[in-house]
Amino acid sequence: MQPNKLFAWYEQHGHMIAGLDEAGRGPLAGPVVAAAVVFSPALIPSDLADSKKLSPKKRESLFKTIHEMALAVGIAEVSHNRIDEINILQASLEAMKLAFEDAEKKSGLQLKGALVDGNQLVSFSRSVEQYTVIGGDNIFPSIMAASIIAKVHRDRLMQSMAEHYPRYGFENHKGYGTAKHLQALKEFGPCPIHRRSFAPVNA
Repeated sequence: MQPNKLFAWYEQHGHMIAGLDEAGRGPLAGPVVAAAVVFSPALIPSDLADSKKLSPKKRESLFKTIHEMALAVGIAEVSHNRIDEINILQASLEAMKLAFEDAEKKSGLQLKGALVDGNQLVSFSRSVEQYTVIGGDNIFPSIMAASIIAKVHRDRLMQSMAEHYPRYGFENHKGYGTAKHLQALKEFGPCPIHRRSFAPVNA
């Protein structure tokens, strides 16, 4: 769909369209998390942005605001074991599907469609009109909101995991392959939540 037609579609059906995004494709440990957010066009937070462009404090504030203002918010996690089983791309798409279903379940809505951040379509359990949007977390408010929800939820999970596996510094890097994380892997080997299919884990 051409960009102008996509915007018109979104404007017409916005209250029945979920924005989908994920967090955690790159880390060496922990789950990938996806979120689905549905807004009424008349009630959208004014200070949304791609989660990567926001401070942790601002993301936390918007996490609460989005839950208060959205018509529906869905969240889904796909584990490190599942990532190893089906690969990170398929796990990310599976998480988006589950987040979409979670949004419908929590809100009682049957959503008309989805805007998916990236260039891969989601395999929904039923027919859903969907469009991929590269860089969508810089364009559509619902995708921006989904990126924030997914990021905050996953960061909180990794902070919790840091209490169980304190040697790895998950509270700081959230599982990404920083120098300190790679050094910890060399010293201690992988812990139970590391993704074995990611080369640095078993290097």
